[in-house]
Amino acid sequence: MALQAGMKLGPYEIVAAVGAGGMGEVYRARDTRLDRAVAIKVLPSHVAADLDLRQRFEREARAISSLAHPHICALYDVGHQDGTDYLVMEYLEGESLADRIAKGPLPLPQVLRYGMEIADALDKAHRQGIIHRDLKPGNVVLTKSGAKLLDFGLAKLARAGSGSSPTELSSLATEEKPLTEQGTMLGTMQYMAPEQLEGKEADPRTDVFALGVVLYEMATGRKAFDGTSRASLIAAILSSELPPISSVQPMSPPAFDHVVKSCLAKDPDDRWQTAHDVTAELRWIAQTSSQATGVSPAVRERRRRGKMAWAAGTLVLVFLAGLSGWALGARSPRSGSPLYLALGFSPNAALAPGNRLAVALSPDGRHLVYAGREGPSTRLYVRALDQADSKPIPGAEIPGVSEGSPFFSPDGQWVAFFAEGKLKKVALAGGPPVVLCDAPSGRGGSWGDDGTIVFAPSLSSGLSRVPAGGGTPEAFTKPEPAKGETSHRWPDVLPGSQAVLFTVGTGGSWANAHVAVQSLKTGERKLIGEGAFPRYVPTGHVLFAKGGAILAFPFDLETLAPTGPAVPVLDGVETYNQGTGAAQLAFSRDGSLLYLASATSERTLVWADRKGLIEEIKAPPRSYQGVSLSPRGDRVTLQVEDGPGLDLWIYEFERGTLTRLTFGGSNESAVWTPDGARIAFSAWSAGGLQALSWLPSDGSGAPEELAKGESGWQWPVSFSPDGRHLTMDITHPGTDYDVWILPLDGDRKPRALIQTPFDERQAQFSPDGRFILYQSEETGRSQIYVQPYPGPGGKRQVSTDGGFAARWSRNGREIFYRAGDRATRMMAVEIETRPELRVGKPRLLFETPQELGIGGTDYDVAPDGRFLVVKAGPRESLHAHLDLVLNWFDELRRRVPSTNP
Repeated sequence: MALQAGMKLGPYEIVAAVGAGGMGEVYRARDTRLDRAVAIKVLPSHVAADLDLRQRFEREARAISSLAHPHICALYDVGHQDGTDYLVMEYLEGESLADRIAKGPLPLPQVLRYGMEIADALDKAHRQGIIHRDLKPGNVVLTKSGAKLLDFGLAKLARAGSGSSPTELSSLATEEKPLTEQGTMLGTMQYMAPEQLEGKEADPRTDVFALGVVLYEMATGRKAFDGTSRASLIAAILSSELPPISSVQPMSPPAFDHVVKSCLAKDPDDRWQTAHDVTAELRWIAQTSSQATGVSPAVRERRRRGKMAWAAGTLVLVFLAGLSGWALGARSPRSGSPLYLALGFSPNAALAPGNRLAVALSPDGRHLVYAGREGPSTRLYVRALDQADSKPIPGAEIPGVSEGSPFFSPDGQWVAFFAEGKLKKVALAGGPPVVLCDAPSGRGGSWGDDGTIVFAPSLSSGLSRVPAGGGTPEAFTKPEPAKGETSHRWPDVLPGSQAVLFTVGTGGSWANAHVAVQSLKTGERKLIGEGAFPRYVPTGHVLFAKGGAILAFPFDLETLAPTGPAVPVLDGVETYNQGTGAAQLAFSRDGSLLYLASATSERTLVWADRKGLIEEIKAPPRSYQGVSLSPRGDRVTLQVEDGPGLDLWIYEFERGTLTRLTFGGSNESAVWTPDGARIAFSAWSAGGLQALSWLPSDGSGAPEELAKGESGWQWPVSFSPDGRHLTMDITHPGTDYDVWILPLDGDRKPRALIQTPFDERQAQFSPDGRFILYQSEETGRSQIYVQPYPGPGGKRQVSTDGGFAARWSRNGREIFYRAGDRATRMMAVEIETRPELRVGKPRLLFETPQELGIGGTDYDVAPDGRFLVVKAGPRESLHAHLDLVLNWFDELRRRVPSTNP
């Protein structure tokens, strides 16, 4: 009998039926102990008597229980009640890969990403001695965090006998779809390897064959093998060769064709020998964008048993650099098929996207300028695209992590950028940089053809304009808090310099920002789209970012209005870089597109001691963005990206559990009360900042509002030791970040504590409550200061060579902070507060790898003196190349027809 909503199996309350899952019924349920959604797979009683099916059910439980992987559906529990056997698994929100393929082929970046995730999950299973044997699109769910492999009902334990012959087990494959008018059901036979069909022993290479079928279908949107009967389907799998993917998808790279063809070899000895091999090949293609070549050196004939020449990957980057130089030196034709190239970086000048817009392409498409890192220093580099090497631009140092954001003059002779609280420009031909005006924390600029630069001087300001020769800026837009606006940024001056596109920030996710256009003649402004980082291109289109995709609509320069709907034109682009709303892409007038492919956002947690030695934590990988340890250090709040927003989760170290604390909207910047009973945080919505709120740390109650956001942005930072006051960061136009105090007694009316024209933020109470620690940019770069609270007394500078993200030790005897251009140096300063304030000399504790502590809120100090740090994913800190597409405007015109120029 089917289960009904409200019924219970142990501590699990049924919510609704989901559907069939392999050989059982699946229900959505609620775990009443942990208050989380789970999926329950039930073996019906009338099937439980079937020995084979019961063995499958038990086999699935054993298989999943031994696997812990971010791309395998997790098993939480098993149970038996009133004659009903059930599995309790992770509840996955998303669509099946089968449903996604039914809509058409996936873009190549998605094929590569999901392919790597599925292959990596298979590799994990194979290393545990488990062969899936039923891999198919219906057994893969696409979630916000990536692909999830499920349904191990046919799994075989490679190191132990199953008690059934291979033929018997293969015959249990689920059969889903009719392939004849008579209703013959073949189902997953379409994904069986030849040896399965012949009744031979299955091994990991059997799953590799099925993986090849899945990759083929993702890329083409078509079945790899089909037939009008069981016999014709078997014959196709055993003997037919598939047409190349490139014959169906012309832009598919030959290297990808080669990977899939090797997966689908009829003889297992001719296939990739492990799923790890496939993962490595797909990662190589993703990193090198080998669409520009024929069969790439790294995927040439690979000898059986998994032998491989990895050095070829480096050769391909060199070859691509030479090819791009040849293509651009000869100038690309104005029409034709797009040509995809990968631009690598000099070993001593790696890309450093950080918290800025990192790339710019000259109007003629001949020069790339980017923010590059050499050792601890970051500066602007220029590369002529007919050459392989990059050169530093003299004087173009960008010491702050929010600086850079280069943009070209219309003639391509100058590059403007933000550094040290100023808007500057520098000539590519040489010479010192020229300071144009103040820009405390620039958020993008655009150089008009009338000799005027439009720019956003700070994170919460409107737009200003200044002559390209320098002068006093003139503000001409202002955010309207009553409409939920928090900032105007990333301008793009339209041809003729009569109007400007820009982003209107609304708080929360940049996917909820607005694209605006304003006439520079009349001042009339209108909203024309939802997203961020709008850019006009000469085809008569406006492009903008939304999520990880780039959309475009045709645009009329006369009416300043779209003439058609927005259409997705590019996926997998690095967008909303570190929360600034920027997209890492640029265009030239001749049709070239330059962009940085997005990287995985899954991160892990580690402990680092005072020498920098790392200890892994078993918390599951997620898109962690901030950490805050509880007063006892036994729990930590984590910001986790959840679709368009953020939510707060709590990880308990002793139990190893990760529990969601907030649901929906965008919630961030968690701060514990001194007793650990409550957590304060900022709660955002699409319309702007909702409130500063707090809620019980055990999740037992609803959030309670502490303070409404009247304008700008606000974040909680630190409670006083007695719990009666809370420091806050609040932004205001003209002063940017300021430090405020919120009393938690009485009327709870915030008051300014430190408010100057400079950025001041992250003010934290000392453990004894007598001092405030904060960072300020009053000297032109971020430094750490400490001052008495509530006073009197002046401030003392703690850092000597720049500093970010300061923290008190739990005993108040030390101050820690991050230093260096990329904030990779962990510094410590001894401090005494009694009888008077004494500040010691900063000393280096350790130099952190680039992938550790990728943001100012991504570490905290534990009571035992260790550091809890967020560690970036395997690709997040490795931006090995930029993708360059020649003749891309022709593809854009085809995708989004326009009657405009």
